[in-house]
Amino acid sequence: MTAALSIFRFDGADVRTVVIDGEPWFVGNDVARVLGYANAADALRRHTRGVAKRYPLHTPGGVQEVRILAEPDVLRLIISSNLPEAERFEQWVFEEVLPTVRRTGQYVAPVQESPEQLMARALVTAQGVIERKDEQIAALAPRAEAWDDLASAEGDFKVADAAKILARAGVATGQNRLFDQLAAIKWIHRGSQGKWEAYQSAVNDGYLTERPQSHHHPRTGELVLDPPQVRVTIRGLERLRIRLGVLSAVEVAS
Repeated sequence: MTAALSIFRFDGADVRTVVIDGEPWFVGNDVARVLGYANAADALRRHTRGVAKRYPLHTPGGVQEVRILAEPDVLRLIISSNLPEAERFEQWVFEEVLPTVRRTGQYVAPVQESPEQLMARALVTAQGVIERKDEQIAALAPRAEAWDDLASAEGDFKVADAAKILARAGVATGQNRLFDQLAAIKWIHRGSQGKWEAYQSAVNDGYLTERPQSHHHPRTGELVLDPPQVRVTIRGLERLRIRLGVLSAVEVAS
């Protein structure tokens, strides 16, 4: 039995999804093309690690077996993409498309509505959200309180401290692992002295900062400038909690 397709568009390109056992799956070739991979099959082989799943879908040419991807593998393709639009695609998928698919069973493209229709739909949606949230509060309260306590302060954090905050929020990480994770998502890189440095794009996006460091030479007493210390901002913590949390969940399940 085949599942019905939901088709949505990102920058003019079609991306097909199906819902299987209540969970959304993406057609791998569509995601790879949107993210700029010249060879979709090679991209899926190199960058995805989840359960290989093929599914028969209705297409204009008839029923075809296509490779479909769960959320973690979609995220892996996003992280490995070199396109500047990859992060925008990530935000759209995880903050707009997936919540809509889970709520309705399909992606519904935005339509023009009257103010009265918008108000009525907002009230219905809000009531449904409130009912679902009430059921989740008891289970999520300890973790939510821990996150609020640790991530509500102003300023930024050393990577070691950021790793502790994320770990308490349910993300599988530690100091060294977080450095590797930041490098994998192209927020940091090894500088000329072999020390971690922030990419300017991550600083411009408000995810990381760099704090100047120096020390006095033990013999001459001269001030020596050291590579700056990479630090994670509050905004960066929240982005990492979403981005790394998906991969942590699949690692625990596998």
